[in-house]
Amino acid sequence: MSEKYNKDTKLEEVLKSPEASAVIARFRLPCLHCPMAAYEAKVLTLGQVSGAYGIDLDGLLKELNELK
Repeated sequence: MSEKYNKDTKLEEVLKSPEASAVIARFRLPCLHCPMAAYEAKVLTLGQVSGAYGIDLDGLLKELNELK
């Protein structure tokens, strides 16, 4: 079974799911409600966001892909 989320998944796709959004929140991704967030969510990937904010990408992907 392939993973639903990977480093190339757009943040916008993750935020469509309340469960996945909760995982993102636990990893303390800043600025989810700032004016640029809607634009950035459409263009930034999980890999880019993780690198920019020092988020553990492997841990994030593990938790996201464990969601049912």
